Amino acid sequence: MDVGELLNYQPDRGAKRPREEDGGSAGGDEDSRGGKQQKGMGAREMARYREAATAAGMEFGGEMRETEELTGDKKKILEKLMDQDEEEPEAEPVDESSVKKMILTFEKRSYKNQELRIKFPDNPEKFMESELDLNDIIQEMHVIATMPDLYHLLVELNSVHSLLGLLTVVDLLQELTDIDTLHESEEGAEVLIDALLEGQVVALLVQNMDRLDEQVKEEADGIFNTLAIIENMAEFRPGLCTEAAQQGLMQWLLKRIKAKMPFDANKLYCSEILAILLQNNDNTRELLGEMDGIDVLLQQLSVFKRHNPSTAEEQEMMENLFDALCSCLMLPANRDRFLRGEGLQLMNLMLREKKMSRTSALKVLDYGMIGPEGTDNCHKFVDILGLRTIFPLFMKTPKKMKKTGTSEKEHEEHVCSIIASMLRNLKSQQRSRLLTKFTENDCEKVDRLMELHFKYLEAVQQADKRIEGEKHEMVRRGEILDDSMEDEFYLRRLDAGLFVLQLICYIMVEISNSGISQLQQRVHQILNLRGGSVKVVRHIMREYAESIGDGKSDEFKEAERKRIMDLLDNF
Repeated sequence: MDVGELLNYQPDRGAKRPREEDGGSAGGDEDSRGGKQQKGMGAREMARYREAATAAGMEFGGEMRETEELTGDKKKILEKLMDQDEEEPEAEPVDESSVKKMILTFEKRSYKNQELRIKFPDNPEKFMESELDLNDIIQEMHVIATMPDLYHLLVELNSVHSLLGLLTVVDLLQELTDIDTLHESEEGAEVLIDALLEGQVVALLVQNMDRLDEQVKEEADGIFNTLAIIENMAEFRPGLCTEAAQQGLMQWLLKRIKAKMPFDANKLYCSEILAILLQNNDNTRELLGEMDGIDVLLQQLSVFKRHNPSTAEEQEMMENLFDALCSCLMLPANRDRFLRGEGLQLMNLMLREKKMSRTSALKVLDYGMIGPEGTDNCHKFVDILGLRTIFPLFMKTPKKMKKTGTSEKEHEEHVCSIIASMLRNLKSQQRSRLLTKFTENDCEKVDRLMELHFKYLEAVQQADKRIEGEKHEMVRRGEILDDSMEDEFYLRRLDAGLFVLQLICYIMVEISNSGISQLQQRVHQILNLRGGSVKVVRHIMREYAESIGDGKSDEFKEAERKRIMDLLDNF
């Protein structure tokens, strides 16, 4: 008899995540445990439903296939479990006393089960009864997940260590760490998370996942539920991401993402967890770089160079991997790894192929080339003929962007940022090649630049007008304009297009200072023709210079501001 199947068997508590391997649909919107309504179905859940397992012998109403017969020990066990389900007495009211009793019963049954397993390691018949008893109490303990204010009892009665020692409680841990439940009682949640971390929960979960075989439906579900536990804890306490990554999670995620397996919900979930680990965290970014994670990401994304994702779920995975790559490029050391891994060549090809990956490839190039750390990437981009790719995107914003959810403003921001980065970082021959592009076809690129300037200037001026009206109204009511309100107004101006306008003005000022007289003449000619003002450009650039270099050293900020002010003097 396969004891693993017995351990993983759970009485029918409603179809939580049916998996279907031959395609088809799945039913069941409700998790009958505690009667909780499922959260809004995202791409990850859709992928789970698409994989609903016929392998478990369940059709999509949750009924057993008539064609499949169970024999021997398995049949007896299932009959016993089903009988217990049918004879289940009315639930007792759950309070602190009954939860204590439940936890102590769990401890006794867990101890008895371990004792019998050690005594009869080769004779499952001897510990079958204790296995069933332990399974029963674990199912009863799911009710604790509805009472986070009693989580402290799990810690006080030392049950967390026992729970972590059992592979069958992944489902229970997922419910206990459900993010909505954790926020119901912050105090109880803190106590539980502290105890789990003290017990090296992530390391144990990773070891468990290493042992599981995803070809078996229950074990694939176990991995999905394990990733849900990690996501819940990371959302409740973002600070644990570094610790989790160092306890083997980063290595496991990279291994799973590059595994030669068909796309499924688990691969999608892995991409999501990886993106979460890398958000605003230089420690995890460094760790991924050291593990050759940049190469793994580039290899996985190369699939989408000439082919669009085949489903919405696969598209979400692609976006997650692009987000992870952008996060990694925030760390200067990873820019070099990206360069050596021929990341620029891949992104350039994606821009040319005009597939769904193009929008995200543009964003990656922006992240890879920005700031002084992007100098080498800027030079390499020109060497691989990237100017031929980027300027057509500058001249005309593609219309087919709705599929990827990218706005016209986002596209124009990334393109302008890439050109601004090249103007800042390129030297000698490569810089000359860039400036020559602006003189081609009777300075058509300068004309386009000025068209964008007036487009975003108008948008920002309208936003400024609305904000001034709101400020005037607040003063009239006697309200105080504090720093937080000013920050909010500034963010609204950026959202209206101020940052794109600043980039455009920077490009105008740079090309006017290039020593190519026809560029400077064309910029001023169009400004005068359309009623523009050098004074307005200078004001925008001064504001840009003041906000530059967040997170950089004071020395860099000062040098960059001086450089911009010198450019303005000659504008």
